[in-house]
Amino acid sequence: MASYSLDDIRAAAERKYGSTDIEFGGDVVRLLNPLRLTKAKRDELMSVQDQLGKEDSDQAAVLSQAIRVVAASEAAANKLLEAVGDDLAILAEIFGHYGESTQSGEASASQG
Repeated sequence: MASYSLDDIRAAAERKYGSTDIEFGGDVVRLLNPLRLTKAKRDELMSVQDQLGKEDSDQAAVLSQAIRVVAASEAAANKLLEAVGDDLAILAEIFGHYGESTQSGEASASQG
């Protein structure tokens, strides 16, 4: 029979569902995998993602809000967003990298 400690399980979850880390200006913002968010944050992320599909929404504002929702630290997210400004292309790239790294945990698992 296999036996695992909670620390073993936590380490496996971190390898498979780890964060997307973005370095900028000596700082790092950790964007948490949706499975690592609280239910309230997951619900908020779903609501924000619904806004992305609407033609009349301000895409830069919606992507900025999504980054704030998934960031481990609101202060770090705000610093990143201040550095990015309203550059929609960069916001889309950040969210694109986040999306790629969180798909079923596959990308994160292959990195470790």
